[in-house]
Formats: sequence, C-alpha cells, structure tokens
Amino acid sequence: MVEYNERFVIPQTQKAVVFETNGGELMYKDIPVPEPKPNEVLIHVLYSGVCHTDLHAWKGDWPLDTKLPLVGGHEGAGIVVKLGTEVKNLKIGDYAGIKWLNGSCLSCEYCEQSLEPNCPKADLSGYTHDGSFQQYATADAVQAAKIPKGTDLAEVAPILCAGVTVYKAIKSAGLKQGDWICISGGGGGLGSLAIQYAKAMGYRVLAVDGGPGKKELCERLGCEAYVDFTNSSNINDEIIKATDGGPHGVINVSVSQQAIASSVEYVRPCGSVVLVGLPAGAVCQSLVFSHVVKSIKIIGSYVGNRADTREAIDFFTRGLVKSPIKIVGLSELSHVYEEMESGKILGRYVVDTSK
Repeated sequence: MVEYNERFVIPQTQKAVVFETNGGELMYKDIPVPEPKPNEVLIHVLYSGVCHTDLHAWKGDWPLDTKLPLVGGHEGAGIVVKLGTEVKNLKIGDYAGIKWLNGSCLSCEYCEQSLEPNCPKADLSGYTHDGSFQQYATADAVQAAKIPKGTDLAEVAPILCAGVTVYKAIKSAGLKQGDWICISGGGGGLGSLAIQYAKAMGYRVLAVDGGPGKKELCERLGCEAYVDFTNSSNINDEIIKATDGGPHGVINVSVSQQAIASSVEYVRPCGSVVLVGLPAGAVCQSLVFSHVVKSIKIIGSYVGNRADTREAIDFFTRGLVKSPIKIVGLSELSHVYEEMESGKILGRYVVDTSK
C-alpha cells in the first residue's frame, strides 16, 4: 500500500485527458504535474466521476467560456500529497475531493452569506481551472471536500458534484416530510442520487424517465411510483394521478426543455419546481395565469456550499445513498461522452486515473 506522507515522491509528469479547442480531440497524454499555489493543495486523484457538465465544457455550448487548453472533470476523489504554504486545514495523507467550485473570493456579499457558488470570482474545476481528469490536480484548500479516511474513493466521487447538487436542490424545494417529490430524469447520474436523497430525507418519490432499465433502476433505488415518458399518452395526467394531485416539488435534473415545461403544469398548487439540469439554450416557460392561480414557485438551484457538501457526504458515509457506478479507465473518457450524448447511461461513470 502506498504511504502518503512527506516522503511520497510526486512525479514530474502525469496522464491526463486534454482538449485544446471546444469540440476538439480529447487527447490522453502526458502533461506536467501542477504546483499548488500558497492557498491550494495538490491531490493525487484516484477516481473521478463524469458529469454532463463535463460534456458541455468540452463542447463549449454554454454562455461561459472555458479556459483552453483544458483538463475537464470536477468529481475527483483522492489523497492530499502536497500543501501550499498557507494551508492549515488539511494535511498530507488526508482524503479530499475536487468539486465544481474550486475556489471563491470569500469576501464578497455572496461568500459572506455562504453563497460562495454565486461568487462573481468563482473558480470552477474542469472549466476555468484544470480539473480531475488527470492524476494530480490542485484545489483551493478551503473549498476542497473533506472525505473521511477509509471511504471508498470510487464510490464517493459522484457525491462531490451530483450528490451535492441534488441534495441542495431538494433542500431548496422547501418540502415537509411525507410530501411527494418528482425526480424528472430519475435514471441518470443526478437522478439516481436524487431519488435516494429524497427518500432518506423523508419524502415520497415519483421518478420520470424512459428507456431500457430505467424503471428497474429507479424502483431499486427507492421510488414509490414511476412514469415512463416514452410510452405515456398523457404524462401530466399520469403524474397527477400517481401523486393524488401532483407532486409538492419537482427536481428537474433532465436536460429536456419539454420535461421542464411539463413540470410547471403537473406540479401541485403551491408547489415548487426546481431547475437543476442545464440544457444549452433552453428556456423555462410558464403561463402567467396558471402560475399565479396555482401560486407555484420556480427555483434555480446551483451547486451546494461547503456545509451542503459536508452534509451530502455524511448521507453517503452513513450508507443512505450510493451512486450506481461503472468504472472505466481515464483513457476511455471519449467513449463515455459518446454514451452520454446518446442518453444510454444508467447511473454514473467513474474513471480510474491509473488506466
């Protein structure tokens, strides 16, 4: 077993997946190991989840420019191997995670209110900061996720973005225990975790998805009801009937504009529609008359803060949530993107950086 201490030998080069232009070749190649800044730690990334955001970063189809060339990835789980000169909250050998939010200014009005993901100077892993699709990556020590020693790093990797994101979204819906919650896109990487968090938080869960294996997966993860949009004659009516009046909250992790539009219609009066998935160029449409008369709320939920991260990881370490993962080598990342684009993925892919 590798001993991670001050004598651990950090190589000068490492394997990574890099692209130089948006939509360009995903190159699996050797690059230099980065040097942490005074406020950063260097993490030996052993596993990294693959998120739909990584696909958007590669394509460059969001209205936010990526750095180029770029190493993507923001669900990296590994071990701290080097400390910046100002780091005091972590030590070499600690388990740590690389999240979407790599760093923020910690002094603006948003950071002061624990809304650091909304910081205008936020640094984003795998987008504006080289991320976790490499064997060694840097992270701001304040924002790096603390992972308990002994945790299965492959299993925890998707919690660092998918888990934190859906946990924050469910909290944002403002529901009470026993309420119905709909997970739109329940069979995907985000949805499969959202079902489990919602169940663990005391809600009744209906999942919506379509395609081979999705119903079985959602039911195995704990949904009480399931609607397949691919063979439904009237999805709104089915959901309203299954939840005896419509769900009190809807978590839209689907990247379908039509699914988002439907959720505004089938949500229960006085309910909450939470937008999480980010389909490029999509809009959320809601008729003003029904929006007002039903008194519904439409909420945008971004990634969680440090407290949300700690709480989301705690659900995992207590065995209440577990991402259905498939582990492949980092060199196979381009094939994962192909499956992601075709909508064939059940659960979450995790890449092993050693392969």
